[in-house]
Amino acid sequence: MAQQYYSVDQVAELLGLHVKTVRAYVREGRLAATRIGKQYRIHRKDLTEFTGGDPEQDGAGNGGPRVEVSTVLQVEDVDRAMADRISTLIISATTGASGGGTPAQSQVAYDPERARLRVVLIGGLEETTRMLDFVRALVGEDHT
Repeated sequence: MAQQYYSVDQVAELLGLHVKTVRAYVREGRLAATRIGKQYRIHRKDLTEFTGGDPEQDGAGNGGPRVEVSTVLQVEDVDRAMADRISTLIISATTGASGGGTPAQSQVAYDPERARLRVVLIGGLEETTRMLDFVRALVGEDHT
């Protein structure tokens, strides 16, 4: 049976992070935790939500390194209709099934005054590449 609560030290080891980084995530509210005396305990479901996967399947030492990509995509001179198409595509791609990789997350913002669309993508290599290929196909840009 899988462990239900983890200490900060255990989370740091599972994720390959420094203990101070995990504590900062807890203090900032990015990672939910319960304080018991002077220590924090992180519930398995909160850790799974934070990482986007099973912490004991994805972490360091369990099948190799985990790679995550953070990308800011900026599309210039885009009208509202094209921005909406790209946004819909990205949002639907990141809310769908991840295909077993690192689940993708996205944020999309359109600035109509500058005709600029900004997309922040965070996810695994395959998922991020797939989304960038979708955008390339939509905007008709064949060069990398």
